[in-house]
Amino acid sequence: MQLAFPELTVAQPASVLSAPAPYRGLYAFHKYWGKKPAEPLRYLIEHVSPDGGLVVDPFLGSGVSVLEALQAGRRAIGIDLNPAAVRISRLLAAPPPADVARLALETVAEGAKEQILDSYRTVGGKIATHFVWDGTSLAKVWVQAREGRTRAELTPCEEDLALLNSFASYRPRLLRNLRFFKNSRINCYPDLSLNDLFTGRALRNIDLLLARISDLPPAAREAMLLSLTAAVGQMSRMVFAITNRGKASGRDSGRMEVGSWVIGYWRPQQHFEVNVWNCFERRADKLVKALSSCACAHGPAVAGTIAKVCDGGAKYAIVQGNSLEILPSLPDRSIDLVLTDPPHSDRIPYLELSELWNAVLGETPSFEPEIVVSNARERGKTEREYTKAMLHFLQICAPKLKESGSLVLFFNARERTSWAYLDRFLPKAAETGLTYSGCFPLVYSASSVVQDNRDGAMKTDYGLVFSRFGRGAGFLVGIPGWVCEMPKPKT
Repeated sequence: MQLAFPELTVAQPASVLSAPAPYRGLYAFHKYWGKKPAEPLRYLIEHVSPDGGLVVDPFLGSGVSVLEALQAGRRAIGIDLNPAAVRISRLLAAPPPADVARLALETVAEGAKEQILDSYRTVGGKIATHFVWDGTSLAKVWVQAREGRTRAELTPCEEDLALLNSFASYRPRLLRNLRFFKNSRINCYPDLSLNDLFTGRALRNIDLLLARISDLPPAAREAMLLSLTAAVGQMSRMVFAITNRGKASGRDSGRMEVGSWVIGYWRPQQHFEVNVWNCFERRADKLVKALSSCACAHGPAVAGTIAKVCDGGAKYAIVQGNSLEILPSLPDRSIDLVLTDPPHSDRIPYLELSELWNAVLGETPSFEPEIVVSNARERGKTEREYTKAMLHFLQICAPKLKESGSLVLFFNARERTSWAYLDRFLPKAAETGLTYSGCFPLVYSASSVVQDNRDGAMKTDYGLVFSRFGRGAGFLVGIPGWVCEMPKPKT
């Protein structure tokens, strides 16, 4: 089944490039790294590719570009090395009906909810919603308060500590061991384990969820598994406590508030242990509501192989693998638009950050082909290797574009060295038939803790437009912020 999003079915104005709406509905279900707003993607698809044309995203990420291409009446191919990205994207492109997801949640609740909640039972039989930790010491227990108050904060009693200690030696049974490298930038190291990231109680409860989810039919199972990946960070020791400021307003609130899992594997001194069932139920219920708000499109979007999509026998293909190996299989002069958010040097080490999600999904990614600059030296992912791989990517794409085709990259980086592949490609671009047309700012549609609090954090990317014979400029020169020059990073 293909779902339609009524608010995105109309043609998008150029203003969405500089003022996109926040994520909503199914797009907001999963916080995949570096997700780009939907409206600018739709605008570019509509203006730079013909109706029925082929749109390819070789670094697919959360899958928004494929769904937008399908909604706009194009064929689409998405490729990503990250198994988690591929499975999130496939759910987005072909989600189950809301009733299937709702029944799946009810089934999981029947088999696991009470057993999980019992592990959080405290004084008077109340169920704790949050535990405040100070290092390795349990400091506070939060329970749902009576009407008029959002919570009651209790001091842990002997029963709370005894219940907690009963799970202290628990080791996960249904989650594989994590594979990490020594990367201080995201605070991980080779012997970092699940028991470092979670309490034994949380791991036991995650196992209970996985056991129940494994019994579901395939479509329902996938919806619940991805709901668990979307919630699992909030079940960990990585949920920091926000104190002395309002989470939304930034004003001093005098209250402690619950933060979120942000980029990396940081375990703050003061952190939360959040009720696993509540985390999972909220995320799964969010998926059900998102599916319920979508309307069925006219006819299904038929999935198939890359070859089937290229010859018109299927509407889309989402493929897991190395784009540098897969792209050459596409026929020359077959693509109308390559629209992608490629790796931005060392900004986001996608596979290292997604290791927890992939463990929940039972996936074991291949780290070797990833195009990235990683602070994990043992990976050998240097600026030189990154530049070589990205230059090769551009060289592969050029002959695959139709005579009227275009290539749009969303890219930004502070260091000049991260732009080296473009510096090397531009002088020879004409030999491939490509022309650099210009660029425009692509504003992110959602703020983040990292963007808001890190000095010099970037809040926009550039949409870099390459076209065969300069065709793309005629379609895009009127959009906000358009310039013909290549951007110049500060350093």
